[in-house]
Amino acid sequence: MTKFIELKKVFKTLHGPKGCMWDKKQTHKSLISGLREEVEEFIHAVRKGNRHHMKEELGDILLHVMFNAQIASKEKNFDIEDVIDELIKKLKNRHPHVFGNVKVKSTHQIIRNWNKIKAAEKTRLLRH
Repeated sequence: MTKFIELKKVFKTLHGPKGCMWDKKQTHKSLISGLREEVEEFIHAVRKGNRHHMKEELGDILLHVMFNAQIASKEKNFDIEDVIDELIKKLKNRHPHVFGNVKVKSTHQIIRNWNKIKAAEKTRLLRH
């Protein structure tokens, strides 16, 4: 069993019939402050160059991603697989110089293309 599958099972158990009462009461909104805190702690660890702390804080951020995906799954909105699928699509779309036919000669061009693609994606999202 991969570690990711094991992690998904842990969250399913925590939110299942014999799971944690506190976890099951949480909402997307109730988790906002905790996520914000974990991101700030990660940033602090990066600035300090503390790799061990960075690893720990990335785990805490992943906890929040999984937690929010589990809540959404219970609400029948989306699940972690949907989140990953969206991320894969975004990465492939925003890297046409890797996954498409676009030719680039500098990181400046990559960033310019990324920003154009991102703006077009946001425009499409606003129309839906």
